Amino acid sequence: MTDHHEDFSAHLLDAATGVLARFPAELRPEIYALSFRIWRTDDDDRRPYVAIGCNTESRYERESLRTDPGEARWNYAYWRLDGFETLGNVPGDPVGSRLYTTEVRRLGLWFEDDGSEDEAPENGGQGNGAPDDDRESRRELLREHFASACVRVARRLHTEGRIERIFGRPLPVVVFDMYCPGWEVEATRAANPPEAVRDFLAWYDTPAPG
Repeated sequence: MTDHHEDFSAHLLDAATGVLARFPAELRPEIYALSFRIWRTDDDDRRPYVAIGCNTESRYERESLRTDPGEARWNYAYWRLDGFETLGNVPGDPVGSRLYTTEVRRLGLWFEDDGSEDEAPENGGQGNGAPDDDRESRRELLREHFASACVRVARRLHTEGRIERIFGRPLPVVVFDMYCPGWEVEATRAANPPEAVRDFLAWYDTPAPG
């Protein structure tokens, strides 16, 4: 039997590798960190995506002139966030969209706007309307599901040597969701080997001046 979970994860891993490989060659020597920015189209938890980007030494130098250098280097608020390729349940990733929706339907996490569960009887659905609290529970589970998938993919980019093959050196992957301030510490720690995020974690563990 085909494992849909692995299908989506495998697609996300290979697609993310392709995105990194398409970063301009002239930009690569300047990159000191990669970024996985998790977001949702129209604030819809059924349509999550991850924008795969980076930050560069040049941007850091510019931003450090107007703020604390540690903030400029490691706080994503000072990074370039837009203009990167996106993967997940988005029109630009039709394969990922199909695999993602297949997976979350199989897991019983999908819901329709009219409140129906949208599960076929053979998959355990009863065709009854899902109450509001059930939809909210599913939204939370959908957020956790996609976030976990992104963290696993970032980790595999390291363990399978894909980042080092593309850039010639290891680079930290900072995983964040602007709806979840502070979560980037837990996510980034889980997504990287310890040595890759030593500087990132040291900055977070340093008390703010004053």
